[in-house]
Amino acid sequence: MQPRIMYIEQKSNVIDDRGPARIGRVTFSKTGKTLYYRDLKLQSLKGAGGGANYLDLDTGEEYWVSGCKKNGEDRHWAGGGPVEIDPDVREAYWAEIRNQPQRAHEPRA
Repeated sequence: MQPRIMYIEQKSNVIDDRGPARIGRVTFSKTGKTLYYRDLKLQSLKGAGGGANYLDLDTGEEYWVSGCKKNGEDRHWAGGGPVEIDPDVREAYWAEIRNQPQRAHEPRA
C-alpha cells in the first residue's frame, strides 16, 4: 500500500479525551494490518477498542487513526484541542485534502 496522510490521536492516559493529535504520513505493512507512524507500530483493534481503533504493539497505548476529512473535522468525536500537522505533509494536506493551498504555512489544523 502507498503511504497515506492520516490523522493520529493518542487515546491512552489522557484527560477528557484530549490526547495529543497529529496529521502525518503513515505507511502500512505488506498485509495492511499494521501501520507505522514515526516510532509507532499500530495494529487494528478490529472494533474491540472503546474510543480507540489501534493499539501500539510496543507500548500498549491506544490510538484513534483515520483518514483526513476535507472539512477539517478530524478529531475523534470525543476529542478536543489542537491538531499538529507534520512539516513534511503540511503542503499536501492543505492543498490536496483541504483544498486551501494558501494555508500551507499553517502548522495546525
